[in-house]
Amino acid sequence: MNLSNNKILITGGATGIGLGLVERFLIDGNTVIICGRRQEALNEAQAKFPALITKQCDLNNENDRIELFNWIQTNHNDLNVLVNNAGIQNWMNITDEDFYQRAKIEITTNIEAPIHLTTLFMNMASLNTIMNVTSGLSFVPLTKTPVYSATKAFFHSLTLSLAELLKAKNIEVIEIIPPALNTDLGGKGLHDQAPPVSAFIESIFEQLKEGKTTLTFGFSEMMSKATPDELKQAFARMNQA
Repeated sequence: MNLSNNKILITGGATGIGLGLVERFLIDGNTVIICGRRQEALNEAQAKFPALITKQCDLNNENDRIELFNWIQTNHNDLNVLVNNAGIQNWMNITDEDFYQRAKIEITTNIEAPIHLTTLFMNMASLNTIMNVTSGLSFVPLTKTPVYSATKAFFHSLTLSLAELLKAKNIEVIEIIPPALNTDLGGKGLHDQAPPVSAFIESIFEQLKEGKTTLTFGFSEMMSKATPDELKQAFARMNQA
């Protein structure tokens, strides 16, 4: 992937990892578009980075996803990079009364939406790169986030397949696999002791410069290389009562 002179759409780009990607891509001379559900968050991101282009979109809504694609086709038909970054994480237990309802939202956001966007955007003649943000929990689940962990395992598996399936269309597929980082994913304060987003972004861009297509950091790097026994041990440590 060329790191400059791209036009990039980042879903969920107003906060967290998405905003970290925004900053770095802008520094490297790219045009960046973000979409998100909350206009307030989009406005805050644009105030911080005036060159940013924003589009309000609820990715849980199929019609909104189609409208987003049509808007891109009309206004930014030279878009060449799609970053499927948007995701939600619910800390919950299957015994919770609202478990199923919250699980459905997670599945829609973390699986259905990026699948739909991929099938839409891969038909743009200009598209040459898809970046999917998965998780270190793709390899070993955290039982406090059971559905999130499962959706990221699904998305990791799908990304491996897409990398092969899209070769015929000359679309490069890159997997970004973050560990827990100091963001508000899952709720404020849950990840305050985790590494900063800035360190993660710096690391993955160094990996991109090296031509890597699987980008890891810290915990996710260890889990991506772990043996079955090491994964079992990690699961036990992470999920002690």
